[in-house]
Amino acid sequence: MKREKYTIDATGKSLGRLACEIVPLLRGKNRPDFAPYKDEGANVVVENIDKMKITGKKLKDKRYIHHTEHPGGFTEIRMEKLIDKKGIGEVLRRAVSGMLPKNKLRPKMMKRLNIK
Repeated sequence: MKREKYTIDATGKSLGRLACEIVPLLRGKNRPDFAPYKDEGANVVVENIDKMKITGKKLKDKRYIHHTEHPGGFTEIRMEKLIDKKGIGEVLRRAVSGMLPKNKLRPKMMKRLNIK
């Protein structure tokens, strides 16, 4: 199977709408032979990620929460600190990952997402 390659320009697009554009391409929902158990999506390259819009008060208010399942293992990081620490690409990566199905195919789909 030959995978298609899509290039998306993030200039002026908001975070959620850009993620909603990327997810169907990674899953392969635009193909006529789509099946939820097959991994036949495309490779997606996102360019100009620095020019993406983050609307509202998300920089201050949005929190990413993680728990290690150990006592006292609750951690949270605000979007502003995540961007400082790992870059704005990590914010888009987490948004796309949250929209993909939570099964064995998700890591394979995420590998095909390239953020520049």
